[in-house]
Amino acid sequence: MLGLFSNKPSHPLADPREAKRILAEIAGRDPQGAIEQAITWVESVGGDDGLKPAQRLDLLLRLDEACAPQARRLARDYAARSAASRAQEVRLWDLGHGYWVQLFTAYLFCLSGYRLGEKDADVIKPQLQLLYGRLIGSMGANLKWDQFRYGPIDPDFWGTVGGIYLAAVEAKLEQKPLMLYPGQAETTIEAEYLKALVFQSSSMDKLTPLQVEGGERLITHFLPFFSLVHEVRPENVYWVDPGKPQPPPRLAKAPEITPTLRFFHCARAVDEVLRTIEQVTKECRVPPGINLGAQYDVDTVIPVLRHFEMCWGLKPPVRSTARRRINAELKVINGMATVHRHLSGRAFGADVIETWLMEDVSQGGLGAQAIVSRDDWIRVKALVAVQPEGGDNWLLGIIRRYVRSESTRGLVGIETISKAPRAVLADSGGIMTEAILIDVPEVGEYARMVLSPNAVEEGIALLFSVDGKNARLHPRETLVTDPDYVVVNFFVQSYG
Repeated sequence: MLGLFSNKPSHPLADPREAKRILAEIAGRDPQGAIEQAITWVESVGGDDGLKPAQRLDLLLRLDEACAPQARRLARDYAARSAASRAQEVRLWDLGHGYWVQLFTAYLFCLSGYRLGEKDADVIKPQLQLLYGRLIGSMGANLKWDQFRYGPIDPDFWGTVGGIYLAAVEAKLEQKPLMLYPGQAETTIEAEYLKALVFQSSSMDKLTPLQVEGGERLITHFLPFFSLVHEVRPENVYWVDPGKPQPPPRLAKAPEITPTLRFFHCARAVDEVLRTIEQVTKECRVPPGINLGAQYDVDTVIPVLRHFEMCWGLKPPVRSTARRRINAELKVINGMATVHRHLSGRAFGADVIETWLMEDVSQGGLGAQAIVSRDDWIRVKALVAVQPEGGDNWLLGIIRRYVRSESTRGLVGIETISKAPRAVLADSGGIMTEAILIDVPEVGEYARMVLSPNAVEEGIALLFSVDGKNARLHPRETLVTDPDYVVVNFFVQSYG
């Protein structure tokens, strides 16, 4: 009964001793358990009216700090997953994405209370710089988790993050040094905003989740070589207006001049990327000064660096071949095993054939509007076979770009790697191996083949028959690596 008339907050974390115990428990748990527990506590702290503004913000900051290492590890675990089931994948994404949404929502509630003059809210004024930084940082993390699934991005995202940045500018806090988390290097609110801008401008829809995770770390490394300025300069590549709800576009033409207009250029960053590519190639390792949060092999890092070099360059990437608009249905199957069955005439009823809408076509590929199924298998680097409406043969391709425009639809870019793929059953040192022949073999030349990742052994030739001819091919180099398949270049020793 006496508790009903007490002014003491009833929230468990309001007790310093209990808060210390719970925070230590979170910090010591595995990533999934820690994030799951933190989501519950963040939600309860953000929604407890019994907590004073300063106390609420302090608890959120401490929860955030206790969970930060596990949140980073969860992102790495999600990006590096290979054999996870669809249910496990969804579970990880729901946790990672949900945590940052919940944390941002709670932080924003604190800021809204301050702006509305909530009772005792002025006490948090000394923490405003850190609050702005954590808000933008949590939105940047949320952007990455959205990109892991290729979108869609919340249409309010850029208006919200831009508004927070402008609030920091108005308070003259945007360029003040800031220790965002204990033990990390100093940053600024402007740098955290610029990091989100660079991430958005780096065409992450062409990268795999693992490349997105490593790419975000690379962006952090190269961030000091970017500049966010008010002036129109020849070296400007992108522009953004934080006062408008739109992502940063390339500077194709001069935008409307407003007081909040900003430009950022990347020339110094591109020079540093080129220097890093040279160093990585020479030393066959990632330089010790680049913290990627985990071990990445050179074959994973170099393509991301090359991709950034192209995206950040002064001249925008140009299509190698012209695209022709078209409106036709497209049959689609995916996965090494399924594609092999269809090409060999062994397809069965359990194989799903999806129907997409083809929108454009070029010599090297095609673009299509995909219907995202419940299985949601679509991803960058997925192997597909496609059959345009009216055709009777399958084309072999690799998904190179994927943007989910909404939860059930997405735009897919497919690179065509063969217009006449052939399914073969090859003898690999006495082991029968399913393979897909991309090129017509010619003695003394090279021919590409698609195989399962564990089906290729150095020095072991592939023997198979196709079109009544016997072929003997020797593996030379792996061109594409994926958990589902590899594309390997073979030397054709004999074919006849």
